[in-house]
Amino acid sequence: MQKEAATEAEAEALDWIRRTYATNPIATLLGADPLACDPVAGRITIAFEAKPEFCNLLGTVQGGMLAAMLDLVMSFSVLCTMGPGYVVPTIDMTTHFLSPQSPAASSARGVTVKKGRTVTFMEGRLVDAQGKLLTTGAASGTLMKWPPERKPG
Repeated sequence: MQKEAATEAEAEALDWIRRTYATNPIATLLGADPLACDPVAGRITIAFEAKPEFCNLLGTVQGGMLAAMLDLVMSFSVLCTMGPGYVVPTIDMTTHFLSPQSPAASSARGVTVKKGRTVTFMEGRLVDAQGKLLTTGAASGTLMKWPPERKPG
C-alpha cells in the first residue's frame, strides 16, 4: 500500500512538472523532460537535449548551458517535494566541469540535501547518454511562495 502511494505521488509530481516545463522558456530551450522523481526524498531525474546552438568555439556545450541544466534539476528536486505555489531562486551555485559535452542527449539527477524553513541545499550531477559524468553542482536556494501573497491595504 505504501509503494502504491509513493507511485501515485511520483505520477502527480511528474505531471505537474511536465505542465510547468511546457510553459517555462528555459525548460523548453534545454529540452527538459522529467523522467522520475521521489517527492518524499527530494530526488529527480531529468533528460536534456544539448543543441548545436549551445556550443562554444571548441564545438562543445558552453558551460553556462550545463550550469543551467544543473540549476533546473536541483531546484526541481526541492520543488517536487512542495508542489505548485513555490519557487526556489538560487542564492549561490558551485559548478565543476569534469568532461566536455558534445551536442547530444544527457540526463541530470538532482537531490535535496537539506531543506530548512527558508533556505534549501541541493546537489546535481549531469551525465551523457553513456553514463559518463560531465558536470556536478551544489547550490543553495530560497524557498518562496509564488505568486507572493498580497497584504491587504
